[in-house]
Amino acid sequence: MTGCAIRGSSRVLCRVGRLHCGGDSGTAVVEFVFLAVLLLVPLSYIVLAVFSVQRAAFAVTAATREAGRAYVTTTDGDPMARAQAAAALALRDQGLNLPAGGVRVSCDGDCTSPGTAVHMSLDYTVALPMVPRALGGHPIGAMAVRGRHTEWVDEFRPALP
Repeated sequence: MTGCAIRGSSRVLCRVGRLHCGGDSGTAVVEFVFLAVLLLVPLSYIVLAVFSVQRAAFAVTAATREAGRAYVTTTDGDPMARAQAAAALALRDQGLNLPAGGVRVSCDGDCTSPGTAVHMSLDYTVALPMVPRALGGHPIGAMAVRGRHTEWVDEFRPALP
Protein backbone atom coordinates (compact mmCIF):
# COMPACT_ATOMS: atom_id res chain seq x y z
CA MET A 1 0.00 0.00 0.00
CA THR A 2 1.34 3.42 -0.94
CA GLY A 3 0.18 6.34 1.12
CA CYS A 4 1.35 9.40 3.01
CA ALA A 5 0.56 10.32 6.53
CA ILE A 6 1.23 13.54 8.41
CA ARG A 7 2.88 13.01 11.75
CA GLY A 8 3.95 15.86 13.96
CA SER A 9 3.78 19.42 12.69
CA SER A 10 5.94 19.27 9.56
CA ARG A 11 7.02 15.70 8.85
CA VAL A 12 5.53 13.86 5.96
CA LEU A 13 6.26 10.20 5.88
CA CYS A 14 5.65 8.26 2.72
CA ARG A 15 5.49 4.53 2.59
CA VAL A 16 6.84 2.98 -0.56
CA GLY A 17 8.09 -0.31 0.68
CA ARG A 18 10.01 1.49 3.45
CA LEU A 19 9.75 4.56 5.63
CA HIS A 20 11.69 7.77 4.74
CA CYS A 21 11.41 11.49 5.49
CA GLY A 22 10.86 14.09 2.78
CA GLY A 23 12.26 14.12 -0.74
CA ASP A 24 15.28 16.40 -0.18
CA SER A 25 17.53 14.11 1.79
CA GLY A 26 21.20 14.51 0.84
CA THR A 27 20.84 17.64 -1.30
CA ALA A 28 22.11 20.04 1.35
CA VAL A 29 25.69 18.91 0.78
CA VAL A 30 25.35 19.34 -2.99
CA GLU A 31 23.83 22.80 -2.57
CA PHE A 32 26.55 23.81 -0.13
CA VAL A 33 29.36 22.67 -2.43
CA PHE A 34 27.75 24.37 -5.43
CA LEU A 35 27.30 27.68 -3.59
CA ALA A 36 30.76 27.50 -2.03
CA VAL A 37 32.40 27.10 -5.44
CA LEU A 38 30.14 29.73 -6.96
CA LEU A 39 31.09 32.28 -4.27
CA LEU A 40 34.68 31.35 -3.40
CA VAL A 41 36.13 31.35 -6.93
CA PRO A 42 35.21 35.01 -7.66
CA LEU A 43 36.07 36.01 -4.10
CA SER A 44 39.53 34.44 -4.32
CA TYR A 45 40.14 36.20 -7.66
CA ILE A 46 39.13 39.54 -6.14
CA VAL A 47 41.52 38.94 -3.23
CA LEU A 48 44.36 38.11 -5.64
CA ALA A 49 43.68 41.25 -7.68
CA VAL A 50 43.55 43.48 -4.60
CA PHE A 51 46.79 42.00 -3.25
CA SER A 52 48.50 42.55 -6.60
CA VAL A 53 47.45 46.20 -6.74
CA GLN A 54 48.35 46.73 -3.07
CA ARG A 55 51.81 45.22 -3.62
CA ALA A 56 52.40 47.61 -6.53
CA ALA A 57 51.10 50.61 -4.55
CA PHE A 58 53.44 49.81 -1.66
CA ALA A 59 56.37 49.29 -4.04
CA VAL A 60 55.76 52.55 -5.94
CA THR A 61 55.43 54.56 -2.73
CA ALA A 62 58.64 53.07 -1.35
CA ALA A 63 60.43 53.62 -4.67
CA THR A 64 59.59 57.34 -4.85
CA ARG A 65 60.55 57.84 -1.20
CA GLU A 66 63.89 56.07 -1.60
CA ALA A 67 64.59 57.81 -4.92
CA GLY A 68 63.99 61.19 -3.27
CA ARG A 69 66.28 60.37 -0.37
CA ALA A 70 69.00 59.10 -2.69
CA TYR A 71 68.69 62.19 -4.88
CA VAL A 72 68.99 64.78 -2.11
CA THR A 73 71.79 62.99 -0.24
CA THR A 74 74.07 62.73 -3.28
CA THR A 75 77.34 64.50 -2.54
CA ASP A 76 79.22 63.51 -5.69
CA GLY A 77 78.25 61.88 -8.96
CA ASP A 78 74.93 61.91 -10.80
CA PRO A 79 71.95 62.29 -8.43
CA MET A 80 69.49 61.08 -11.09
CA ALA A 81 71.37 57.82 -11.65
CA ARG A 82 71.45 57.25 -7.90
CA ALA A 83 67.71 57.96 -7.64
CA GLN A 84 66.91 55.54 -10.48
CA ALA A 85 69.03 52.83 -8.85
CA ALA A 86 67.28 53.33 -5.48
CA ALA A 87 63.84 53.18 -7.11
CA ALA A 88 64.74 50.04 -9.06
CA LEU A 89 65.96 48.38 -5.86
CA ALA A 90 62.76 49.27 -3.97
CA LEU A 91 60.59 47.92 -6.78
CA ARG A 92 62.65 44.75 -7.10
CA ASP A 93 62.11 44.16 -3.39
CA GLN A 94 58.40 43.64 -4.20
CA GLY A 95 59.07 41.60 -7.35
CA LEU A 96 58.45 44.45 -9.82
CA ASN A 97 60.66 46.07 -12.45
CA LEU A 98 61.25 49.78 -12.94
CA PRO A 99 59.30 50.79 -16.06
CA ALA A 100 60.86 52.62 -18.98
CA GLY A 101 61.04 56.31 -18.16
CA GLY A 102 61.29 55.40 -14.49
CA VAL A 103 61.29 58.09 -11.86
CA ARG A 104 60.59 61.67 -12.93
CA VAL A 105 62.09 64.59 -11.03
CA SER A 106 60.85 68.16 -10.82
CA CYS A 107 62.26 70.89 -8.63
CA ASP A 108 61.50 74.37 -7.37
CA GLY A 109 64.62 75.99 -8.81
CA ASP A 110 68.00 74.27 -9.03
CA CYS A 111 67.58 70.63 -7.94
CA THR A 112 70.89 70.42 -6.08
CA SER A 113 71.02 73.75 -4.27
CA PRO A 114 70.40 73.76 -0.51
CA GLY A 115 66.78 74.30 0.62
CA THR A 116 65.23 73.18 -2.66
CA ALA A 117 62.14 70.94 -2.77
CA VAL A 118 62.66 67.93 -5.02
CA HIS A 119 59.47 66.21 -6.24
CA MET A 120 59.69 62.55 -7.30
CA SER A 121 56.94 60.81 -9.25
CA LEU A 122 56.51 57.32 -10.63
CA ASP A 123 53.58 55.86 -12.59
CA TYR A 124 53.17 52.10 -12.74
CA THR A 125 50.58 49.95 -14.50
CA VAL A 126 49.58 46.74 -12.72
CA ALA A 127 48.24 43.94 -14.88
CA LEU A 128 45.44 42.08 -13.15
CA PRO A 129 46.20 38.41 -12.53
CA MET A 130 45.04 35.79 -15.07
CA VAL A 131 43.86 38.40 -17.59
CA PRO A 132 45.31 37.85 -21.09
CA ARG A 133 47.24 40.51 -22.94
CA ALA A 134 46.00 42.14 -26.12
CA LEU A 135 47.73 41.64 -29.45
CA GLY A 136 50.06 44.56 -28.84
CA GLY A 137 51.27 43.05 -25.56
CA HIS A 138 49.39 45.56 -23.43
CA PRO A 139 47.32 44.23 -20.55
CA ILE A 140 43.56 44.30 -21.12
CA GLY A 141 42.70 44.61 -17.44
CA ALA A 142 45.13 46.94 -15.69
CA MET A 143 45.20 49.41 -12.82
CA ALA A 144 47.31 52.55 -12.74
CA VAL A 145 49.29 53.17 -9.55
CA ARG A 146 50.93 56.53 -8.97
CA GLY A 147 53.54 57.45 -6.38
CA ARG A 148 54.56 60.97 -5.39
CA HIS A 149 57.12 62.13 -2.84
CA THR A 150 58.69 65.47 -1.97
CA GLU A 151 62.09 65.64 -0.35
CA TRP A 152 64.01 68.75 0.71
CA VAL A 153 67.71 69.28 0.04
CA ASP A 154 69.46 69.96 3.33
CA GLU A 155 70.04 73.68 3.82
CA PHE A 156 73.49 73.16 5.32
CA ARG A 157 74.76 70.91 2.56
CA PRO A 158 77.15 72.39 0.01
CA ALA A 159 75.78 72.68 -3.51
CA LEU A 160 76.94 70.13 -6.08
CA PRO A 161 79.26 71.42 -8.78
